[in-house]
Amino acid sequence: MIRTSLVALTLAAAAPLASAQTVSVCVFDVIGANGDFYNLVKDYALEMKAQGVDLTLKPYTDEGVAVGDFNAGQCDAVAATDIRIRPYNRFTGSISAVGAIPTYDNLKTLLATLAQPKAAPLMKENGYEVLGIIPAGAGYLFVNDRSIDTAGELAGKRMATLDYQKDAIHMVNYVKATVVPSDITNFAGKFNNGSVDTAYAPAFAYEALELYKGIGDKGGIVDYPLAQLTLQIVARDEVLDDDTAQKARDVAWHMFPQAMDLIRSQEQAIPEDKWIRIPDKDIEGYQEMFRQNRLEMRDGVNGAPNVYHPKMLSLLSKIRCASNPAAAECTADNRE
Repeated sequence: MIRTSLVALTLAAAAPLASAQTVSVCVFDVIGANGDFYNLVKDYALEMKAQGVDLTLKPYTDEGVAVGDFNAGQCDAVAATDIRIRPYNRFTGSISAVGAIPTYDNLKTLLATLAQPKAAPLMKENGYEVLGIIPAGAGYLFVNDRSIDTAGELAGKRMATLDYQKDAIHMVNYVKATVVPSDITNFAGKFNNGSVDTAYAPAFAYEALELYKGIGDKGGIVDYPLAQLTLQIVARDEVLDDDTAQKARDVAWHMFPQAMDLIRSQEQAIPEDKWIRIPDKDIEGYQEMFRQNRLEMRDGVNGAPNVYHPKMLSLLSKIRCASNPAAAECTADNRE
């Protein structure tokens, strides 16, 4: 009897280990396995062990290759920027809609909302499921000449533009700048060697990709978030059951403070004199310009690509107006 009980206890103790699920993840970080965002995914994987999921991570410095390997079935999931995630989930892929999240407080409200169980149906699309969203930092405009501090000054300037980012291409054309097709592996080199006048990136790129070289003595970083970039973990929707998938999103949400500490330290590490401050009187005009372009890219009108998900734009509008109800957009007839 005692022996039978001991066997039962042993089997019960071993059960969680026996049921642990292994999930392979292609992880993009432009720095590779030593990068900050790869390390964030490592921490995510550590937390997922408590949920009975063993994530095996494979680092990639080329985001296109990471996504390609995922598509080819070499990984069960992929961790990549929301720009690359759009083919799998247009809703979460619209988080980086141009000018749509002006503050990190707005971003916090959004990600808290998306981590709730009631948002779970929106995490599934096209046979894929979003298992977590982690902030990667606001995207800023890096320029080689500080006089490029208004939309009008961008006319005729050469802009390194990701050739798969349709909304960025549309915006570059809108301000009458010149699109210089680039990808994640070469845009920094083009900016640093003077092949382009501007580039778009989060603050981490200042040091990690040495964008200070392209800035030089005359350039700077325009202190206005053009978009909020995120790292999203996406898997085929049969990889995890619904309950575990929701726990995975909760794990990612609870990493928000850690990710924001990293992002703020990266931004604060940039010398103050490298930032180009935008007057408050100009910001409202930019916000309306971005809003009109978001509407065009929601509806695919006026030559704009059909990129943004209407529900995401509506949610982001509600978040902005809750934090700034006096904004002109909050009473506009064509509110998002």
